[in-house]
Amino acid sequence: MFGFSRKNNAILGIDISSTAIKLIELSHTPGSAKTPYRVEYFAIEPLPPNAVVEKKIADSDAVGQCLLKTITKARTKTKRAAIAVAGSAVITKTIPMLASLSDAEMESQIQIEADQYIPYPLEEVMLDFSIIGSSANNPGMVDVLLAASRRENVDDRIAALDIAGLTAVVVDVEAYAMENACSLLLGTNHPAAGAQTVAVVDIGAATTTLHILNHGQIIYTREQNFGGQQLKDEVQRRYGLSREEATQKILEGKVAETYELDVLNPFKEALSQQIGRALQFFYSGSTFNHVDQILLAGGPANLDRLNVLVEERLKLPTTVANPFSQMSLAPRISDQELMRDAPSMMIAVGLALRGFDEQRGSN
Repeated sequence: MFGFSRKNNAILGIDISSTAIKLIELSHTPGSAKTPYRVEYFAIEPLPPNAVVEKKIADSDAVGQCLLKTITKARTKTKRAAIAVAGSAVITKTIPMLASLSDAEMESQIQIEADQYIPYPLEEVMLDFSIIGSSANNPGMVDVLLAASRRENVDDRIAALDIAGLTAVVVDVEAYAMENACSLLLGTNHPAAGAQTVAVVDIGAATTTLHILNHGQIIYTREQNFGGQQLKDEVQRRYGLSREEATQKILEGKVAETYELDVLNPFKEALSQQIGRALQFFYSGSTFNHVDQILLAGGPANLDRLNVLVEERLKLPTTVANPFSQMSLAPRISDQELMRDAPSMMIAVGLALRGFDEQRGSN
């Protein structure tokens, strides 16, 4: 299920969020140390209201039709895709297994033992596994990541892809796709390369998700019910705008004379408080008492000087995520448009990278 693929071919990274479909296609030039990746195709298409509710597809046909529009806008011919399900819809468990087992033997053993870890009938779930590495406590064992989700969570996404004529070759978990994008972004050429612990704040429409990365791996995730939709709702209410008008004016920064003082600044303050609160939850439940830096992702991350405000309030270096900072662009790509949407493309980029990932699976 979770696409532990070893193929080295371009695939579409498709992030189906609650408000939009984000699509990216990359190409890869092995051996090019400076810019091995190039953005070939990219598009974002807003979803109809309630097509996706609480990260679950409520209307596969509406999502499929929107995906068709996204493909048309991007002008890509690629039919293979990587998609992701929300972390809240996935059960993960690390289990020890004999290192001497073959992949087939390990798969058979996991099928036998899976009902110990999965609280649903096995016929109702899709599951997969990936070897993480040698067990720290026993050299004759390996740690294996088991990932499982109810079949409906995957089937709804595959149904939407079918409508658009696409084939899902990878089904990932959003958190692992984010981790994959961060592994590229926080590489050796990035200023934060030396930071061992990074707080990635993914600001969505309805929820803000905190991921803590330590040594490049996600060790903690927490969702909070706060997101960019609250800014849009307040703009609509205060200035009598439609959903589309509010979205466009926020993007342009041309809402009204009183917008910055009365709406935008209070939203940014509230968001910084939410981030601080999420970090406190992390500290209180772990052995950590600090992070080295904050990375802001998601559409609202590009709000004017949000990173500056968060840095001032939380006293931590804060930057806006740009997964394309080390990539070249095909001539057809609008640099201005791509950079505007860059923070919201992290999951899509993490998915697109799976086509070139010969070493790692879904984590």
